[in-house]
Amino acid sequence: MLALRLVRGSHPLVQLRRLLVAAAAAGVGFLLLCTLGYAVGHPEHSSASVLRLLWCALPVAATVQFAVAVARTDPATRPRPGLSSIGLGPARLTAIAATSTAVACTLGSMVALLVYLHLRGDITGLPFDGAAADLLAAGQPLPLAAALTLLAIVPVAGATAAGLALRPRTGTPAAEGAARPVPGGLPWGVALVAVGLAVETYAGRGGGAGVALPGRFDGSPAGVLAGWILTAAGLALAGPGLTHLCGRLLQTARPGAVRLLAGRVLMDEATRIGRPLGVVCAVLSGTLAAATVYGAGDGGPAFGPLTGLGAGVVLACTTATLLTAALESRQCRAHTAEALARLGAPPTVLRTAALLRAGALLAVFLPLTWLIGELAALPLTA
Repeated sequence: MLALRLVRGSHPLVQLRRLLVAAAAAGVGFLLLCTLGYAVGHPEHSSASVLRLLWCALPVAATVQFAVAVARTDPATRPRPGLSSIGLGPARLTAIAATSTAVACTLGSMVALLVYLHLRGDITGLPFDGAAADLLAAGQPLPLAAALTLLAIVPVAGATAAGLALRPRTGTPAAEGAARPVPGGLPWGVALVAVGLAVETYAGRGGGAGVALPGRFDGSPAGVLAGWILTAAGLALAGPGLTHLCGRLLQTARPGAVRLLAGRVLMDEATRIGRPLGVVCAVLSGTLAAATVYGAGDGGPAFGPLTGLGAGVVLACTTATLLTAALESRQCRAHTAEALARLGAPPTVLRTAALLRAGALLAVFLPLTWLIGELAALPLTA
């Protein structure tokens, strides 16, 4: 009840972020139910049903990542002086954050179930002249237990991930700061990207049996798909290290006060900003590779409606996660901005430093995203 009261009394922008989490959960829940409908309507294609369910892991992971980012920026779950005296210590606030995340995701799952049942005709008859009857297996009974189990994936995973991300940590702030000098994932990320591209190239030249995937990629060898996954994981792992490197580059060649400030902020926020930025880079490079492969085809339809929905959920969630992480970083720098204002620094200093940070990140990540996307598409367009 306390979590519900905090949710009801929050700022409208906080409520909007929670509604966005619910919308993402609704999209993922609808995809999971459509996968169940395909399995019910095509019992002879059990392997294809399992593969469709595995591909839903991408939008599920993106939604959970976004839910955790929203929970981290929720003012209601932020420790403040005096809350421990009324029983709202760090552990209780973590439980409230997990509960709020579960409530938002459950709301989205319930909306997905209602929409799915409506399109199947289980509530008011088949809409749209039965256009979605075959896609949703409208003539078959829906196993309720399986549907509820699938719909519980996002709320359970989101609440668990939020609780783990916001759990109380032991140790002093100095010790925690010493545990973060420099992100160490850059060498491993570069290695994974190189291995992934090599695997894609080798598998693309060698051919092999195609894997039944949504859209036009149903003839892609399994090695190419494994290479794509390794490349995406490498980009996500290298994101914090590349962000830290951008901060160092801003401070080279006799920098002024603004460049020093911009570079130091990037170095300090490398882990918080770099991880979602690396994920966005991986998603955009995969999208660019898919667009390149589609452009080299015969001009037929590339993606079905469910494939487009899944891709849209992944793109929207990863982008929203990056923006939410940037908001969290701004909240953590509020005391620095106040200190600069008390010292008489002009307001243009902070704006110029923000533009420098954005320019440095774009100068590094945009060419990298384009290069990885083009290299990833070569095995399928050759």
